[in-house]
Amino acid sequence: MHNEANGAVLARGFNRRDFVRFASILAAGSALPFTERALAQLPTPHRVPPPDAVLLNLNENPMGPAPEALEAIYASSKIGGRYQDRQHALLKTTLATVEGLKPEYVTVFPGSSDALLRVVLAYTSPDKPYVAADPTFEAGARTATLNGAKVIKVPLTSTYAHDVRAMVAAAPNAGLFYVATPNNPTGTITPLEDVKWLLANKPKGSIVLLDEAYIHIARNAEPATALVAADQDLIILRTFSKIYGMAGLRAGATFARPDLIEKIGIYGIGIQPAPGMAGAAASLNVKGLVEERRKTIVEIREDTFEFLSKHNTPFVPSEANHFMFDVKRPGAEFVSALQDQKVYIGRSWPIWPTHVRVTVGTRDEMDKFKAAFLKVNS
Repeated sequence: MHNEANGAVLARGFNRRDFVRFASILAAGSALPFTERALAQLPTPHRVPPPDAVLLNLNENPMGPAPEALEAIYASSKIGGRYQDRQHALLKTTLATVEGLKPEYVTVFPGSSDALLRVVLAYTSPDKPYVAADPTFEAGARTATLNGAKVIKVPLTSTYAHDVRAMVAAAPNAGLFYVATPNNPTGTITPLEDVKWLLANKPKGSIVLLDEAYIHIARNAEPATALVAADQDLIILRTFSKIYGMAGLRAGATFARPDLIEKIGIYGIGIQPAPGMAGAAASLNVKGLVEERRKTIVEIREDTFEFLSKHNTPFVPSEANHFMFDVKRPGAEFVSALQDQKVYIGRSWPIWPTHVRVTVGTRDEMDKFKAAFLKVNS
């Protein structure tokens, strides 16, 4: 950068320490945005799925956007030459009303991964570790590594919850504790009481990043929004990719005290996709949508669990739209074998090398999964 550019950046809110960190991150990788660089490091399928493949690999919702959301998306797209700040403001105020928060505690993002990675960049450093469960969603840990932070992984408890006491003990100087509930990849719950304990016992100056991407699907998970309203050191991530079926449209948000979110503003441009914002706001106003979709996902998931039990296959009791089961051989081998049957499932995590993750699809898709399962295990 030229000196004029450096000065302009510093004038817009960087201090010099922020600028040094920002420059070092750029130097460490390609010119891709932080989100893309971190997510690009995640394992990907070895093959491009054919058009007729069954896709159960990315925790998407095959129901797609609600009809009301599609109407709003179409209307917004017709004026796609404008940035449409009104759509952004509408989603912000609608979310605040639904969640019982002050509008200034809600910040809209294109999905939740963008916000996740910004938070990691802002709150970790070489002397402020990133602490997470193992297994869990890896993008935050990979971003912390780019940021020069130590990554500390703590195994889940025997009930597949985050072991918050062990997490605190492992890092008395932590900058950020990442908790996903329901967890990805296990789909299991960490009780709200554990989140409260973590907030009460974490190191001073650290924050808790609570990923609630799958919260609407779980019947037994209690949202932590009230803790944000109580001004705790907590940032909640939400997305419209899962229950609302908008993964490709990119809409999400954070719930947090304004001062916590202010620190992450320097790590991105902030332009929002207007169709995603419009579709998300419309989805929030569809009565019974969450309950209806939760019921459908749960019924299909439980039917699949019955199938696995019938065939003596251990699985983790998920409450999300994905689950893990033990294939009793290297997971990558099983994934590849199912791809030969045109069924694409998720991956394994190093700590559980014989478990694989599967997204809950439609009934027809899960029937094809069952048929492929039996064929590769015959």
